[in-house]
Amino acid sequence: MITATKPAAVPVVPLRFSLPIGGVAGTSFKHEHLAAILAAGPQRGFFEVHAENYMGAGGPPHRALEAIRRDHPLSLHGVCMSIGGPQPLDKAHLARFRSLVARYQPAMVSEHLAWSTHETSFFNDLLPLPYTEATLRHVCDHIDQMQEVIRRPILLENPSTYLAFTGTTISETDFIRSVAERTGCGLLLDVNNVFVSATNHGFSALDYLADFPLARIGEIHIAGHDEQADDDGEPLLIDSHDGPVADAVWKLFEIVVQRRGPVPTLIEWDSKIPDWPVLQAEAAAAQAILDRCGTAAAAEDRHAA
Repeated sequence: MITATKPAAVPVVPLRFSLPIGGVAGTSFKHEHLAAILAAGPQRGFFEVHAENYMGAGGPPHRALEAIRRDHPLSLHGVCMSIGGPQPLDKAHLARFRSLVARYQPAMVSEHLAWSTHETSFFNDLLPLPYTEATLRHVCDHIDQMQEVIRRPILLENPSTYLAFTGTTISETDFIRSVAERTGCGLLLDVNNVFVSATNHGFSALDYLADFPLARIGEIHIAGHDEQADDDGEPLLIDSHDGPVADAVWKLFEIVVQRRGPVPTLIEWDSKIPDWPVLQAEAAAAQAILDRCGTAAAAEDRHAA
């Protein structure tokens, strides 16, 4: 006789704080910073990790993340769900993602408006998609499926793009607004992505932000980019996450926070990783803007009352 085996329970990291986390600045968690972070003890802010780096069951990656998670909020950022792709979501990948959410109980869960798979091929990139009614339907279907499986809403991130499709019939901001309205998901506004795309395509970043559904933002990303030139000598920006935030992006970020109010904000830095104090300084600069705008908004509310 074959006896059914009960699935092993998913470990859950004990929490020392309450959700939600409010308008605080965080950084990408990199293992080379673990010792410095633990030595500093609990601190204001949060850490974000790429979900795919923790799809294994245990080992050093999970021990490090568990140590961080005990004292700090976590943002779980997916990069391989391929929400924008035409084919069905990978059920095994989705199940692993669900286990991570249950294990670490992140304050925020996010994914990209992009695609990265085709049949059995997986691309190490976040590829753009045409904004059409057909694309809108399958993006919404995929988000509905993901949210149902993980049992919570996600935040959808706007992309950085380097080309546009002639078949596009919907503006990016209208597309994102429609997705959020149909699925109930929140939005992750990557301000650097807005600046990169605006420069590459020649549109106004301020106009884009004026049309973006700011009220649905649950997290903001800011990061560095690489300045290059295309074959015609025109500016070409690459969303590289390998340096400090540019002055123009800081200005756009402050405009967004003034309009939206303080929300959790991440300093993304994924290559050419600096020493921990450099990331701390970038996060402190973001926190200063969040606090300043939050204080100004509170003063306006008191005056209005």
